[in-house]
Amino acid sequence: MSNEIQSFRLDIPQQQLDDLRTRLDNARWPAALPGDGWDTGVPTGYLRELVDHWRTGYDWRAEEAKLNAHEQFTTEIDGQNIHFLHVRSPEPTAVPLLLTHGWPGSVAEFLDLIGPLTDPRAHGGDPADAFHVVIPSLPGFGFSGPVTEGWSVRRIAEAWVELMTRLGYERFGVQGGDIGAAVSPEVGRVAPDRVIGVHVNGGAGSFPQLPLSAQDMASLTDLERDRIARIEAFMNEEFGYIAVQSTRPQTLAYGLVDSPIGQLAWILDKFREWTHPRETLPDKIIDRNRLLTNVMIYWLTGTAGSAGYIGYAQPAQWGVVPANSGVPTGVLVLAHDVAIRRFDEAENTIVRWNDVDRGGHFAALEEPELLTTDVREFFAALR
Repeated sequence: MSNEIQSFRLDIPQQQLDDLRTRLDNARWPAALPGDGWDTGVPTGYLRELVDHWRTGYDWRAEEAKLNAHEQFTTEIDGQNIHFLHVRSPEPTAVPLLLTHGWPGSVAEFLDLIGPLTDPRAHGGDPADAFHVVIPSLPGFGFSGPVTEGWSVRRIAEAWVELMTRLGYERFGVQGGDIGAAVSPEVGRVAPDRVIGVHVNGGAGSFPQLPLSAQDMASLTDLERDRIARIEAFMNEEFGYIAVQSTRPQTLAYGLVDSPIGQLAWILDKFREWTHPRETLPDKIIDRNRLLTNVMIYWLTGTAGSAGYIGYAQPAQWGVVPANSGVPTGVLVLAHDVAIRRFDEAENTIVRWNDVDRGGHFAALEEPELLTTDVREFFAALR
């Protein structure tokens, strides 16, 4: 195994972009189902409008340049190619911070955080809050694809520790949401003597075992009961994507890797369900070009199957209740999310818990300033 770190720069061949345009121009569209509403999936009318923008108003080269504005690298860890952004702060006292995305996300989630985190002085903040940021693509996702083996949360965490070692960072913080909220606490368990703090958005533990007993339900606050109800609704109404990706990711991949509109619809369905407020169209909450850039990363790399496989096709690993690392942990829970502190405390040493009444599952995309502030405040006492 080589420990070499190589520079990486996005330069997608024009042939791939031309092929995408041809596929969008010649797409076969299904007839709209009765009502053409979100209850049966992404509405045909809405998707046609977004695809029209993809064809005529979206500029990949401009988005590619935004990613290339930050230094990117690849390295092989445990037999897997790992792609990552590494942006050092100009501040000499900056703390290294590892940011991990989730599904259906990518490193593009964090583009609006990089400047404020690495150079707070230039963004109206305190230079004492500066970070060096490291943003890897999860194995099998985007430019860290494809995969030849399975990757548990534990194995990803071990790879992240090795990555920070190669970059020369002995002590560092970690942050993540979605899959990143599972990986980040695990990094603390792998290297509790090196991780100064774990910050997550959405929750730092597993869902509670449902249904809860009458006694447990009676002990909950109104907010906690609402979250239990929404967990139950999710398991009953939204679990389909996990059922498919955790059992047949390869079968699904044939459609998503061959059809850009299929890939867009599969991802957009989750952005609609998980952004807040749910009734607002996702591209009214998150810039539609950023939404499409996230989809493009999956499309251009053909990683729909490997991302689903790594994210959801290993239930035995995701179901394990881990030990508490003792590393100080901070949790930001936005309005959409369903974390409950008493359950997360079984697995984590929680020293900060912040419930807010806005924002959805994609904190870095929906509420970048809120997330940046929470990260700064959490790590201020741990530097």
